[in-house]
Amino acid sequence: MSTVQLKNIKKIYPFSGSEGKRKKKDAAGEKKVNLQITDQGVVAVQEFNLDIADREFIVLVGPSGCGKSTTLRMVAGLEDISEGELYIDGKLMNSVAPKDRDIAMVFQNYALYPHMTVYENMAFSLRLRKESKEEIDKKVRAAAEILDITQYLDRKPKALSGGQRQRVAIGRAIVRNPKVFLMDEPLSNLDAKLRNQMRAEILKLRERIDTTFIYVTHDQTEAMTLGDRIVIMKDGYIQQIGTPQEVFNHPANLFVAGFIGMPVMNMFDARLTREGDKYFVELANVRVELSEQKEARLKANDVQSQNVVLGVRPEHTILSDEGVEATVDVSEMMGSSEHLHVSANGKDVIMIVPTTEQTADRFRMGQTIHFTFGGAMAHVFSKETEKNLEW
Repeated sequence: MSTVQLKNIKKIYPFSGSEGKRKKKDAAGEKKVNLQITDQGVVAVQEFNLDIADREFIVLVGPSGCGKSTTLRMVAGLEDISEGELYIDGKLMNSVAPKDRDIAMVFQNYALYPHMTVYENMAFSLRLRKESKEEIDKKVRAAAEILDITQYLDRKPKALSGGQRQRVAIGRAIVRNPKVFLMDEPLSNLDAKLRNQMRAEILKLRERIDTTFIYVTHDQTEAMTLGDRIVIMKDGYIQQIGTPQEVFNHPANLFVAGFIGMPVMNMFDARLTREGDKYFVELANVRVELSEQKEARLKANDVQSQNVVLGVRPEHTILSDEGVEATVDVSEMMGSSEHLHVSANGKDVIMIVPTTEQTADRFRMGQTIHFTFGGAMAHVFSKETEKNLEW
C-alpha cells in the first residue's frame, strides 16, 4: 500500500533578522504577491487537506507561486511542515528524514551527476544501499528497458538530449521502487513535441510500476491528460479537487473556470432569472433555459434571481441567425476548426467553429455575426463570492 494523507497542512516562512522584525510590524495581516503575511511570517500553503489512494496519480496544478511545489517538497521532507500532519501508509512522517520516507523525486532540471554514465547515475542510490552488483544490474537494466534508454547506459548526460536526460532521471527514481513517486514539473524544460512524447511515456510508466504518483505542473494540458484527480491551487489554498472531467464540466469558482480549459472560458455579465422551478440566463437579447440537471442543483441550493457572471466555453458557443451580436476581430484557421476572436457585449470573446471545405475562409475582420449557447453548457457564478451557484 502507498497511501498519502495530508491533514490541515500549513507552511509558513518566518521572518528573520532586523529587517524581518520591521516587515512583521508593518505587514501583519496584509497580502503581498498574493500570499498572506501574518505576524508569524509569509503563509505559502494553507489548510491543505488531501487523501491520496494507493497507486493514484494526483496532479497539483496552478499558477506560479500558488504553493504546489512547496506542498510537494513537504511530502518529500525537503521543507518542514509548519502545522498539520503528513501520513504515508498510515505512519506520521512530519519528523522522519527524507531518506527514510521511501519516496523518490524527479526534478525539473534532471539533477544528474555529469561525471557519471547513465548506468552509474541510475545505480547510485542502490550502491548507497549496498545492494549486490547482480541486483543493481538487474534493476538498472529493467528500468532502462521500460524507458527505452538501454542503448544510452554507457553515455554521460552531456551526450543526451533533454528528453533522454529526463528519462534517466525518472529511471534513477524507478530503480528504488519507492512507495511514492514525486515529480516537480519534470517536462517544463522540454520543447512542445518532446513534452507530448514524455506525457505518453509517463502514462505508460504508471501502468507498469506499482506506486503512487504526486505530480506538480503549471501546465493544464499535463494535468488533464495525466491525473486521476487534479488539485487546483491558488495563493496557497485548494480551489477544487476532482477528476479532469469534473473540474472541466463543473468548475467550483471563477478561478477554476478560467484556469482549466484552452482557450479560456468566456465570461459575461448576465442575469439569472428564476420562474418557479425553471431557471433562465439572460444575455443581451438572448434568453436561454438551463438544463434540467442544472435547474435541479440551483433549486436544491434555493438560488434566487440575481445578476451573475455567465461562463461559456469557446467550444460551446453556437453560430446562429439571431442571438448575441458580435464583430469578428481575428479568425485563426486551426485545421479542423476556426478560432474566432470577436467583440460581443463589451467583452473579448473566443468562439470555436468547426470547418469544412465549403465553410473555410467564410469569416472576415469587421464582419457581424450572431451566436448563442445551450442551457446544458452554461455556468453561472455569484458576483459576490465568485462561486459556482450549482455547488
